[in-house]
Amino acid sequence: MSPATEFSERQHPDTIVLFDVDGTLTPARAFVSKEMKDTLANLRKKTAIGFVGGSDLSKQYEQLGESILEDFDFCFAENGLTAYRLGKQMASQSFIQWIGEEEYTKLVNFCLRYIADMDLPKKRGTFIEFRNGMINVSPIGRNCSRDERNEFEKYDLARGLRKNFVEALRKEFAHLALTFSIGGQISFDVFPTGWDKTYCLKHLKADGFKTIHFFGDKTFEGGNDYEIYNHSDVIGHSVKCPEDTIRILGELFP
Repeated sequence: MSPATEFSERQHPDTIVLFDVDGTLTPARAFVSKEMKDTLANLRKKTAIGFVGGSDLSKQYEQLGESILEDFDFCFAENGLTAYRLGKQMASQSFIQWIGEEEYTKLVNFCLRYIADMDLPKKRGTFIEFRNGMINVSPIGRNCSRDERNEFEKYDLARGLRKNFVEALRKEFAHLALTFSIGGQISFDVFPTGWDKTYCLKHLKADGFKTIHFFGDKTFEGGNDYEIYNHSDVIGHSVKCPEDTIRILGELFP
């Protein structure tokens, strides 16, 4: 089946709606609701749909369910560096090949030393998570509980811990074309400049979509939805929770 006809039965065949995951389709690190799944299934009759998450695909399975490759037309994990179209994998990129082992080791060592010196009420485990297209840095550690995650988020908002951490990294690694993007409750991503969520748009060109909508909750400058939300080819929608997403979709595609 050719790209021109694969979405031809949709009510709006030249339109795609893309979604951030955390805080947009699901509560932070929680499972998608039945109401959201039903909303997306109905939307898919009208437009093509896809998600764009910063996490790797395994975490998208945890939040959106085991059938995501069937439930979405486009699945973009790690900002689209790992990508699926209609269940088939597309080309991917590697952060480690881009940065090289020497610079990567310097980056990791700097992060671990910085975290060791941070005065936090709690520290757990997995402070740096290596992904295909980026690294994810978490001062408290990704193994923290939900209550500890919520506690750190409030502690960070009051003190700007992640913001200061990112500024230190920008200064130390100014010679590298790296982007530092704060997302979710407990961490931030580090990746080559241009490998933000706008990267996924490269995968849409062949299908010739004329209208691209994007929904995200971290649309402020420095947030991991900022670049795609403000992209000239995209109609951005800023939300605060999944309920906002459902409401706006109802207004756009009644």
